[in-house]
Amino acid sequence: MNIRELLQERVLVIDGAMGTMIQQYKLEEEDFRGDRFKDWHCDVKGNNDLLSLTQPQIIEAIHSQYLEAGADILETNTFSSTIIAQADYDMQSLAYELNVAAAKCARNAVDKFLQTTAGKEKGAAFVAGAIGPLNKTLSLSPDVNNPGFRAVTFDEVAAAYTEQIRGLVDGGVDILLVETIFDTLNSKAAIYAIKKYFREMGKPELPIMISGTITDASGRTLSGQTLEAFYVSVSHAEPLSVGLNCALGAAEMRPHVVELSDIASCYTSAYPNAGLPNAMGEYDEQPHETAHFLEDWAKSGYVNIVGGCCGTTPDHIKHIADAVKKLKPRALPELESI
Repeated sequence: MNIRELLQERVLVIDGAMGTMIQQYKLEEEDFRGDRFKDWHCDVKGNNDLLSLTQPQIIEAIHSQYLEAGADILETNTFSSTIIAQADYDMQSLAYELNVAAAKCARNAVDKFLQTTAGKEKGAAFVAGAIGPLNKTLSLSPDVNNPGFRAVTFDEVAAAYTEQIRGLVDGGVDILLVETIFDTLNSKAAIYAIKKYFREMGKPELPIMISGTITDASGRTLSGQTLEAFYVSVSHAEPLSVGLNCALGAAEMRPHVVELSDIASCYTSAYPNAGLPNAMGEYDEQPHETAHFLEDWAKSGYVNIVGGCCGTTPDHIKHIADAVKKLKPRALPELESI
């Protein structure tokens, strides 16, 4: 069964945080380097995406835990796997390889899971190629004294995303997920790159999921767009879903989820953080608490896809999956013909 058919039947569950789970392994510099990069000329600890190459067994194990918890959709470990983001570690040349390796980690986890009793009962699980927001933006200047300055161009961003998309597709993803969007112009470059890639390759286009980030109580993205403006700005991509993730916990995200449900003609998704971070930057919201919020959204008919972002674990995803498994998904609105 394909994902569009499943979305008509039930609320789907996307996985939780990758970074939170990696932190639990307490990896050191040599763990990130592995044998291949043991003599690399700069520190690489913290480059979580590199682990798809140096510690693939860890990444695959995390994916497997989320599948066993009830996730229908796995996000690849590629949040920063672009030429632009990997420049922080002087690893630009690895961008394509990182995406292929990460996609294969998730694909392997899915293929193995579908051979288990639980996997056979579920019947399907999907790999979403995660396309992150970049550490350089097209709408904002990094220099407060020169607001017109940009650290990167649209063409450079599109080229970086094209390389990432090529690796994700070659690695075997089912979906492309443009996520944690705080600058819509960056996401438009990603959408442009996706459309151009499939057109030039002559391949059928993979479904596109889009997920923005409302950064605070203003209800706007970091680059200043309202939620409705953001949705209108990306709707030309004809996405499978549009949603929200990161920055906010479920309690703070709720009014924005309600608004999006009212305006979106496609499926909607929401994967909030496990509450807001405490003074130590850690997340305290318990799995049953997060699940309670998302169950309420599903019961109210606001969402089609739910899951977790920063601070969430397989335990959060298990509680969420259990809470929504018997609930009806949000019905797509019937648009008036013109």
